[in-house]
Amino acid sequence: MNSSLTPVAVALLYQPGCFLMQLRDDLPTILYPGHWAFFGGHLEPGETPVEGLKRELWEEIRYTLSHDPYKFGCYSDQRVIRHVFAIPLTVPLTDLQLCEGQDWGLLSVADIERGTCFSAKANSVRPISTLHRQILLDFIVDLRTGQNTPQIPKKF
Repeated sequence: MNSSLTPVAVALLYQPGCFLMQLRDDLPTILYPGHWAFFGGHLEPGETPVEGLKRELWEEIRYTLSHDPYKFGCYSDQRVIRHVFAIPLTVPLTDLQLCEGQDWGLLSVADIERGTCFSAKANSVRPISTLHRQILLDFIVDLRTGQNTPQIPKKF
């Protein structure tokens, strides 16, 4: 692994047939402005990916993990290494609070396959980040084939 890459931890928060994602703010200074993306973020110095993920989920949606999540994989590009964790969403959205981003929603497998989803708050169809969409498509294939996700229920 290239040590010059910025480490981040992101969550595939899932329920049967859907994934919780955030619609990022429309700020040109952030990655994926106005796109659907995962919850998560940069690791603080000395933080493990799991510690960082737990902190980020609390900061962004007030979700507390009761146990360590399943690590689905790592995805890197020229700048970032993403530690991707699959986590069942075990509470209703009404028990959570959106603290970052302009909207959130449970995106269906059809939304993921299409690459877009409507946001009521933005009153428009918005794209799913290309990289996040690819990670979700990989995850869905693994769920359907049982290749790398044997511990996740096959309710998709």
